[in-house]
Amino acid sequence: MKSYKKYSLKSLNTFGIDVKAEHFAPFSSADDLEVLLAEDCFARPSLVLGGGSNILLTQTVSSVLKNEVKGIEVVEEDEEYFRVKVGAGENWHQFVLYCIDKGWAGIENLSLIPGNVGASPMQNIGAYGVEIKDVFHSLEAFHIQDKEVVTFYKKDCHFGYRESVFKKKHKDQFVILNVTFRLNKKPHFNTSYGAIQQELEKMGIKKMSIRAISDAVINIRSSKLPNPKEVGSAGSFFKNPIIEKEKLEELKKKHPNIRYFPFMDNFKLAAGWLIEQCGWKGYRRGDLGVYPLQSLVLVNYGEVDGKSVYQLSEEIKQSVFERFDVNLEREVNLIG
Repeated sequence: MKSYKKYSLKSLNTFGIDVKAEHFAPFSSADDLEVLLAEDCFARPSLVLGGGSNILLTQTVSSVLKNEVKGIEVVEEDEEYFRVKVGAGENWHQFVLYCIDKGWAGIENLSLIPGNVGASPMQNIGAYGVEIKDVFHSLEAFHIQDKEVVTFYKKDCHFGYRESVFKKKHKDQFVILNVTFRLNKKPHFNTSYGAIQQELEKMGIKKMSIRAISDAVINIRSSKLPNPKEVGSAGSFFKNPIIEKEKLEELKKKHPNIRYFPFMDNFKLAAGWLIEQCGWKGYRRGDLGVYPLQSLVLVNYGEVDGKSVYQLSEEIKQSVFERFDVNLEREVNLIG
């Protein structure tokens, strides 16, 4: 295993922020990870990096370990499901496409989400009516202090809206090694969310399939979100705020056109709409901006530093609060 000093992370985060790691090393197994953690410089890693798609680097990082655990295998199956174990270092979208090729259903609505498999349960990623918790079976994670592999089942993860136990109670304590998903042999098509049905009609789809849904989602996401290979971003920078009915009724009186949708016993507000109403859509300050096609996305058009991105996000949060009395919460993880 090689390790590096003063290693640039620019190509390893989708925002394209040029921050260096004082110490950097990749690992591809639990054994590799244990050896690295025994070294003084990696004993308490500042960051375990996956696909780098949901982070904002704001300053030099002391020690970074890059998760490159690979592999996809069916570990169990019955009449209804496949249980598929996937290395945390596998690219998420490539895994989705692999499942579609195999006819394994359940994650087609999550196509084109950037990042790696290991982050999917950590963030409880979701899109177009599907969340990871809907297909999750278990995961194995390495406990940094105890040096042992622990299995987490669905009930152990405390999944919430873009939340899990790994972002709160167990933050920075575990390194996810692999995730096992429960995927359907018989698909249950989920086309009611967003513009999927419209896109399918536009595509002229006569016979429904998981591939058709995936293609529709890819088309929709591509039309609204920047390609991180061309424009730096971390995807949706803010979460959709969750409010109670009383608060919604109060807002509707002042803002009749406010966009919202039911969420369990409460309601989600469309954060992008709130930001757009405050005049931020398409805003640009040098190489830093708000994406013209989706106000939830902050973008790096060239050479932007993380502190500038953070400052802009604070200004956006403040303006939304002043106009709507609603607190926006960042979905992106701040590092540094």
